[in-house]
Amino acid sequence: MMDELSLMQRIVVWVLPVVFAITVHEVAHGWIAKKYGDNTASLLGRLTLNPIKHVDLVGTIILPGILLMTGTGFIFGWAKPVPVDPRNFKNPLRDMALVALAGPVSNLLMAVGWALIARMGVTIGTQTEAISLPLIYTGIAGISINLALAMINLLPIPPLDGSRILTGILPHRLAWQYNRLERYGFIILLVLLYTNALGAILAYPMFAAQKLFFAIAGL
Repeated sequence: MMDELSLMQRIVVWVLPVVFAITVHEVAHGWIAKKYGDNTASLLGRLTLNPIKHVDLVGTIILPGILLMTGTGFIFGWAKPVPVDPRNFKNPLRDMALVALAGPVSNLLMAVGWALIARMGVTIGTQTEAISLPLIYTGIAGISINLALAMINLLPIPPLDGSRILTGILPHRLAWQYNRLERYGFIILLVLLYTNALGAILAYPMFAAQKLFFAIAGL
């Protein structure tokens, strides 16, 4: 359906879902961190839905914009990471894993919300397309960006959330050795993206998840 839209229409459709997906993801990390005793993000004013506080020039604007303009069909990005100090946790490895898990979980919950918005558009129907089509298109974008963010962040590549979750499970010595990969994490992710390996890895999980959420949306 998105192929029917002009570039400007696609930007309008995607901008709100992308900003919310990235912003809420980071706020979720900080909110759970606060629940487990770390007020770092709260003290720095990062527990806010104001996107200006979270925008990363490359991850929030440039990369999603390039992916959108080139029509890759796979859009993702990131915000400035919410600062978390594990020293404030009673059980640092376990609590850090829960903080990491909060981001992808928030994206899945948002995907449900966008699916319900799209369903509203489907329910309204073609009689009032000026209302129904924006709801449907924006709902599709919201489902897609949130599923992409959830799945990418669950990959066990340091410093993605999946690596923090895995670190909470691994024995201490193995976890320390594993996290030494963090300096190469961004390079690994870029190589996977450039070689289209990332798309291949996530193709079936994305297909299955989109099928489920589009069913919720009535599409």
